[in-house]
Amino acid sequence: MSIFVWIVSGLLCLAYLAAGGFKAFGPDARLYAAFPWAKQVGIASTRIIGALEILGALGLILPILLGVAPILAPIAALGLVAVQIAAMIFHIQRHEFSNLPVNVAMLVLAAIVAVLRFLGY
Repeated sequence: MSIFVWIVSGLLCLAYLAAGGFKAFGPDARLYAAFPWAKQVGIASTRIIGALEILGALGLILPILLGVAPILAPIAALGLVAVQIAAMIFHIQRHEFSNLPVNVAMLVLAAIVAVLRFLGY
């Protein structure tokens, strides 16, 4: 089970580092092209969302890997669940239903990591 949790955590970490890194550090014009909603929420909010995704990604891996405050890993996973819930609500309000399958998949994987990490895996 531990290998499964590491694999899922690693995949989530990579996905959130990529998405969050682009939102946090990508050029404004490319951000607006990739994420039309960024114009509505503003560049500062988009950068904050990206930073939160990066922190969540690192929080999935580093506490367990370093053996420092490992309780932070499942808490980070719960934070990413919250990010996905907020994203789903936002996309539903904007009638962007095509985004929901990715949001649901990321939410489910983060929830699995949270539960399994809380159980000690």
